[in-house]
This record gives sequence, C-alpha cells and structure tokens, in this order.
Amino acid sequence: MEYRYLGRTGMKVSELCLGTMTMGREADETESHRMLDTFVDAGGNFLDTADVYTRGVSEEVVGRWLKTKNRDDFVVATKVRFTMGEGVNDVGLSRKHILSAVEASLRRLQTDYIDLYQVHCWDPGTPLEETLSTLNTLVESGKVRYIGASNFTGWQLQKAIDISKQMGLEVFSCLQPLYNLLDRSTEWELIPVCQNEGLGIIPWSPLRGGWLSGKYRRGMTAPPDGTRVAEAEKHGWSEAWGKYNTERTWTVLDELFAIAAEAGKSPAQVALNWLIHRPGVTAPIIGVRSMAHLQDNLGAVGWQLSAEQQARLTAVSEISPPYPYDFIANAVGNR
Repeated sequence: MEYRYLGRTGMKVSELCLGTMTMGREADETESHRMLDTFVDAGGNFLDTADVYTRGVSEEVVGRWLKTKNRDDFVVATKVRFTMGEGVNDVGLSRKHILSAVEASLRRLQTDYIDLYQVHCWDPGTPLEETLSTLNTLVESGKVRYIGASNFTGWQLQKAIDISKQMGLEVFSCLQPLYNLLDRSTEWELIPVCQNEGLGIIPWSPLRGGWLSGKYRRGMTAPPDGTRVAEAEKHGWSEAWGKYNTERTWTVLDELFAIAAEAGKSPAQVALNWLIHRPGVTAPIIGVRSMAHLQDNLGAVGWQLSAEQQARLTAVSEISPPYPYDFIANAVGNR
C-alpha cells in the first residue's frame, strides 16, 4: 500500500481508505475487527466512519478495536450532520449540534481526538460562518486535527473555502464525494475546485454499491437477492436497479469485464485501480461487508492499468455535460 498526502496537509494516508458503514450492521463485531486487522496488515492506515452509521454503532465497533491498538498509527475520520436523536437540535451543522456530536463521537471512538472531522452534507439552515468557526474551534482545541466536507455542490464548497480564508479559519483539507466509473459528474465542478484549492479527494461508493463489483452482467433483469442493489431497489436508495439499469451502464460493464480479463484482475479491482489513478484522487473509500470483499478490493493496489486500458475506461464511461459545462468546453477548445 502506498501513502499519499491528504490535500495540502502534511498527513499521509493509505491509497485505500476502509469505510466502516457496514460494521455492526451487515458485518458483526468479530468479522468487523478481522477486516480492520486485515486492512492494517495490508498497509492501510485510513479509516472512515460517521456518527449516523447505525446511530453510532459503527463508531463504537471501531472504537473498541482502536482501544487495543496504538492510536497514533491510524488516521480516523468521522462525520457530523444527520439526525442523531429526537430533539430539534439533534441534526444539522449548528454550533450546538456540532459541539454535542463531536463529544459523542469521541466517546464512541474511545479516543481523545479525531484526525479528520467532516461535515456530512450541506445544511441550508445554518450560516456557513457558524459552522466553519465551530470547526475551527475544534481544531484549535486539539479535539480535531483536520476538517473536510462531503456532499457539497461546487459553489457551496468554494464559498466555504473562501469564507474560511477571509475569516482566517481552518480550511477544508478534503472532499468526500460520490465518484466512480458510473458517476462522473463530480468532474464538472467539484474536482476542479479541489485541485485549484488543494483539497484531497476521497470518493465514496467507488464500486457504486456493487454495480462495478463483477456481480452484474448484460442480460440480467433484476439484481441478485441479498445484494446492496436489491436492498436499494426496495428503499429507493441512489444505487437502485431502476436508476442504473441503462444501456450506458451495460456498455461500461462490458468494457470493464473485457479489461479485467486482459489484466488478469477482478472487475472490482480494475474499477478501483482506475479511480485510484484519476487526477486529484487521494484514496477511494472501500465499503465491504465480508472478508472476501475486502481481500478482493485490496487487490486493486500494487499495480496499474496500462495507459491504453485507462483511456478505454475513461472514454466508455464519459458522460455528456449539461450547459454551461458543454458550452464552456467547446468555447475553450475553439479558442
């Protein structure tokens, strides 16, 4: 496993991050701890969770594991934003909620500090100045080392960065966006903002909930029972069958399988390897439900697709941007 600086910080993280949303849910605690140990044995040091994952259970599972290790060996990331109780202030990015939430996360993680504290989503009800000044206080107190954002639009991210700079506050070090072979609209604005401002990019759902794992092939009429996509279809989640059962998806998967065969790798490994080497990407967050999934995903590092294979995947998964991105690209290209 190689290590990369997180944005413009001096902190190094492994080129894969282990997401823990499934821990204490699909994976019991024993299996979760085995997966954490296996990830570390492979050279991983970067762990990502959130307070909202099973209402804190994920953080608790990670915390009990972390308590038996040398805490400083790991970069532990968690998030704040979504509902964590019945009270009207148990949600959002207000000073009140953030200060309560960070103390609860510290208790569940059984640690004195959080390496990367991320706002989980934009909050239209709270002024950015309130959120950013509160995060700055946490960094100054030592309870948080670095801060980041997830699920922001381009203008929201840029505005947050600008306000932080204008007020002399800690600036976001990274962005955690949805990004994979099937979801590339992140490239239109968010990645350019991150590259221009020096933020690391740690994509979530790099296999799009299993769509890029190798389980899905052209000709299928429904997702296999028990898969993430089958569950998504029931609940209307973003990676649902109805959303991705398109000719574009099957064309991307056709090429993914072809390149996997050429490279002697699994489709998941190829999809992850493509993403690891995309401009601006620091570390994709792999979310696994079993040891088998983890071991397969770990096979995405230590090698690289050829330039020709990388280009084929990029071309086949390209999506036509809407206005004004298409207009600007055409204007610049004809300058």
